[in-house]
Amino acid sequence: MPLPISVIQEKATAIRESIIRMLLAAGSGHSAGSLGMADVFAALYFGVLKYDPKQPWWPERDRLLLSNGHICPVLYATLAEAGFFPKEELLTLRKLGSRLQGHPVYRALPGIESTSGSLGQGISVACGMALAAKISGKRHQVYCLMGDGEQDEGQVWEAYCFAGVHRLTHLTVIVDRNNIQSEGYTEDILPLEPFRQKLEAFGWYVLEVDGHDIEGIIKATMEARAIAEKPVVIIAHTIPGKGVEFMEGMASWHAKSPNKEQARVALHELRSLKGKIQYD
Repeated sequence: MPLPISVIQEKATAIRESIIRMLLAAGSGHSAGSLGMADVFAALYFGVLKYDPKQPWWPERDRLLLSNGHICPVLYATLAEAGFFPKEELLTLRKLGSRLQGHPVYRALPGIESTSGSLGQGISVACGMALAAKISGKRHQVYCLMGDGEQDEGQVWEAYCFAGVHRLTHLTVIVDRNNIQSEGYTEDILPLEPFRQKLEAFGWYVLEVDGHDIEGIIKATMEARAIAEKPVVIIAHTIPGKGVEFMEGMASWHAKSPNKEQARVALHELRSLKGKIQYD
């Protein structure tokens, strides 16, 4: 059963705290996108997805693929929060021999549905899964999470075309529209707009949400499930580094981890957020 919105908000804050601790322990990694997507991941895992952490490969589960694998700290932290593996293991991020590598590895951990590294490939894998579900008459949903900088990859648009032509209604793509990528701001590097109109031209049903409005995210995914004729893209407008003031909106934090003092400040800010959550 979905959790109350206030509880999901608490989960999102706990996920952000785990991300900071993981990145500090690793000494490297991607802060901005991981923190920015915590609300989306919390909404999905505690308000939307069908899964069983005790049976992680349950055939009827929904599938979630992280195409922009560099923000894997948010995926790992969410899986641990959902009970797929112990939270203590999070501090092994990027260590030799760890199951928590710098990009997800297929089934290295319970709940990891695909390997990702090179950007642009996740949506093609998701298309294959969605097509297989359609052919076999399955009812599970396939969710593919992507970055907006990742949209620069030509393979992404080939996959959009394929999914639109084949009407892959089992597929929902969620794009983190945070406007940053490794080299700076997306619109300075290779402008993506008019993004929505491009997607619609490829045969997709498009929704836009505030990526920090948990109730809105859940409603959007429910609407996506109800669309019977087209695959769906949800454009989630997020603030990179959300929850940590000195990181918010800063492209410089795309691929940087905090030092001890920065982590201390970040964790203090995140703890203060807990007192601001409005309970149902």
